[in-house]
Amino acid sequence: MARLQSQRDKPGTAREYETTYFLRPNTPNEGDAEVNTRIRGIIEGMGGKIIKVDNWGKRRLAYEVAKERKGIYLYWQYLAQPGVVEETERNLRMLDSVIRYLTVKVDENVLVEARPSEIDDTSFEKAAQTAADEEDLFLSRGGDDSSSIEDDIYGDDEDGDVIPGSKKPVEPEAAAPAAETATEDKE
Repeated sequence: MARLQSQRDKPGTAREYETTYFLRPNTPNEGDAEVNTRIRGIIEGMGGKIIKVDNWGKRRLAYEVAKERKGIYLYWQYLAQPGVVEETERNLRMLDSVIRYLTVKVDENVLVEARPSEIDDTSFEKAAQTAADEEDLFLSRGGDDSSSIEDDIYGDDEDGDVIPGSKKPVEPEAAAPAAETATEDKE
C-alpha cells in the first residue's frame, strides 16, 4: 500500500533517513545477511536509494534489553519516501533476532541524483560479517594481562612515562631517595 506524499515534499526529491538496529549477540553471520537482504529488498523495492550500510560490530549495551547485555549494531543511511520507513520498521519488529531499532529523519527534499551512493555488493557482504568483540577475544585467549590493566587505570602512555596528575603508587625503591632529599631540604 503506497502512502500519499506530504504537501511539504517537493517533486523529484526524497527524505534522507538513518536506521540503526541491533541484533542478538549470538546471531550468526547468515542471520545478519538475512536481515540485511530483507531490509535492502524493502528499501529498493519501494523506490529508495541506499547510501551507506555499516556493521558496527558487537558492542556492550548501556543497559539490559530483552535479557541481552550485548548486541550487533547495524547502521543504514538511505533516501526514501515516508512509507518506506513504516514498512522497514514493521519488518524489523517481526524479526526475532532484532532487539531494538531506531529511524531518524536526517533531511528532507534531497535530490536523489545529487547524493552519491557508497554501496556495492561487497559492502553488503562486509556488513553481514561481524567481528568478534574485544571482550570475547580477551576471554578466548585466557591470558590475564594485569600490567596493561594497571597502566590503563593509572594512566601510563605508550612510552611507560606517567602522565602528570596520575596517582600511580610509588615503587618502594623510588620512595626511599625521595624521603632523604626531603629531609636535607628542611635543614
